[in-house]
Amino acid sequence: MSKANGLPPLREVIARHGLNARRGLGQHFLLDGNLCDRIARAAGNLSQTHVIEIGPGPGGLTRSLLQAGAGEVIAVEKDRRCVDALEELADAFGGRLKIVEADALKVDVATLAARPRRIVANLPYNVATPLLIGWLRRIDAFQSLTLMFQREVAERLVARPRSKAYGRLSVITQWLCETRVLFNVDKRAFTPPPKVVSTVVALTPRPAPTAPAAFETLERVTAAAFSQRRKMLRSSLKGLDIDLEALPIEPTARAEELDVQDFCRLARAVAERTPAG
Repeated sequence: MSKANGLPPLREVIARHGLNARRGLGQHFLLDGNLCDRIARAAGNLSQTHVIEIGPGPGGLTRSLLQAGAGEVIAVEKDRRCVDALEELADAFGGRLKIVEADALKVDVATLAARPRRIVANLPYNVATPLLIGWLRRIDAFQSLTLMFQREVAERLVARPRSKAYGRLSVITQWLCETRVLFNVDKRAFTPPPKVVSTVVALTPRPAPTAPAAFETLERVTAAAFSQRRKMLRSSLKGLDIDLEALPIEPTARAEELDVQDFCRLARAVAERTPAG
């Protein structure tokens, strides 16, 4: 890779800082500058935005975000070796890059920057889903999320009822966001190559959830329903003490047949039967 804007090639940075990817950290470095630029463009106009990036590694996507004109990039990285490499980028971009050495699972990223905030990241596979669930809990803090997942997870985010991929993650994500698959990324684009294809997904928070429900209650209902997805609701939801006969939902239906509105109805029914306090 040739130098761009005076920056050394990423492979040179990796070699100099001894950045062999660590499996325990879920690291797969994206070194293709064109792909990084494509992800940055997909995130929209970043010039008036604080961009939060999780797991930047040696900084391939970080460079593209900065070169795309992001007002500020806050890079959250737990690997000290990568932090050292990123500090070179901070010097090159005149203070527009802020590096936070931390475990993203333990950080409320909304506290790292003022509004408007966007998250743009090639997420470590091993923590991608818990990170997303945490952000969904306070989705109104973000303008958008442009995220790379392994394709199987991305397919769950956009899956529709009666499809094999439809499940808990589909319901909760679509309850709060417009979801859209942007493009796939071949595993050969990474160092080292993962075993699966990756997919970039755009999540745009809805002005309001698709139907009233409490996050925690919706989690309980979807967990119960999809943990036994082949069973009828009257069996899978038995432990939640819901009067299914009082709802416009067939007790003989299965979880994969219900849409987001139906799950919200179930969540409200649970809440009504749960004593306050």
